[in-house]
Amino acid sequence: MMIRTMQEQWERDYLSRYAALSANSKGRDREEDQCDLRTVFQRDRDRILHCKAFRRLKHKTQVFLEPEGDHYRTRLTHTLEVSQNARTIARALRLNEDLTEAIALGHDLGHTPFGHAGERALNELYKDGFRHNEQSVRVVEVLENKGRGLNLTWEVRDGILNHQTSLMPSTLEGRCVRIADKIAYINADIDDSVRAGLISEDDIPKAISDVLGCSYRSRINSMIHDIIMNSQGTNDIKMSDEVREATFALRAYLYENVYKNPLAKAEEAKVGDLIGGLFNYYFVNFDILPDEYKSMVDLGQDKERIVCDYIAGMTDQYAIHCFEDIYIPKAWSEV
Repeated sequence: MMIRTMQEQWERDYLSRYAALSANSKGRDREEDQCDLRTVFQRDRDRILHCKAFRRLKHKTQVFLEPEGDHYRTRLTHTLEVSQNARTIARALRLNEDLTEAIALGHDLGHTPFGHAGERALNELYKDGFRHNEQSVRVVEVLENKGRGLNLTWEVRDGILNHQTSLMPSTLEGRCVRIADKIAYINADIDDSVRAGLISEDDIPKAISDVLGCSYRSRINSMIHDIIMNSQGTNDIKMSDEVREATFALRAYLYENVYKNPLAKAEEAKVGDLIGGLFNYYFVNFDILPDEYKSMVDLGQDKERIVCDYIAGMTDQYAIHCFEDIYIPKAWSEV
């Protein structure tokens, strides 16, 4: 018996009746021969882990633009924290951990340079709007592998697309990632903001701390335990009313005291000018884009969409380098 079929049998024997089974996947857009070692969701996880867009996340902003210090989160460390939180929940609920991990690792592949400031800038510039969850799906369906995409399963793409609060994934594994994303960024952004001196633990309202705890570790522990206890034996991933309300209150506190803090966000005003400058230049000078992007015109993609794709894929440092190369005069030197 092949190892993959043994894995699929293990899933049928052990996982919850609410879990998504690898053998029952809705499949890929393009049919492929099965791997003899890995299930379809394990293959998807590996494809995401090895793709170029995943590696670029290490140089993309999470909250603080180009922070001076080695311990602030990047988009990559955020992704890994989401994956760990989601897998903890999935394992406790006997859901498909491989599917959960694949969705988590892929959920932010489409994020722009400079975090949500870059996303807002592209959303204003591109006629059809820009949303990072949709761009993440575009990365795995179109942009990776020189236009062929990663050919991921339907379940992974559904989880990536619907990881935002206003949306709902079709699988419980996707819902694990959706809620783990909130847990990760809320607690990490508090932790980074304390490190930056913007707030202190004592500033967090007592009504929140009384429910969730008074430290980074205790808050994550409270949230994850609460989700597991309230989701066991149900076809849902949910918090208790008390913990959910405290979590939303903590998120609201973050928005008022960190995300809108002029000390933390002073440089973000420049992001729109930088992204706008790149967008306009590349649209006019389309022929200087890499061949893999220019060739997308032959596939029916419009130039604005392609320029948007190119900029969205940039790291913070590369976007700055490109802007300087285009707009900042260089010193003259003799040949």
